[in-house]
Amino acid sequence: MQMTDTDVLTDPALSWRENALCAQAGPEFFFPAPGSSTREAKQLCGACEGRLACLEYALAHDERFGVWGGLSEKERVRLKRQQRR
Repeated sequence: MQMTDTDVLTDPALSWRENALCAQAGPEFFFPAPGSSTREAKQLCGACEGRLACLEYALAHDERFGVWGGLSEKERVRLKRQQRR
């Protein structure tokens, strides 16, 4: 079942988004152009108290683009592969 925008805003499991540091930066910061650095986004994630919840959300919802929970797309794919072993 696909979540609607209203579901995302009211789902208690997504409460981490309310205080997430990424809400204070533009989306281009976390969704850089291909080949661009993700270093700054990862640093901001590292200081965010919602980082683990964000990463869990990205893994559970198969987010394929951007930096989520401090990991890039490739890093999340690698983590999922490791978890399957």
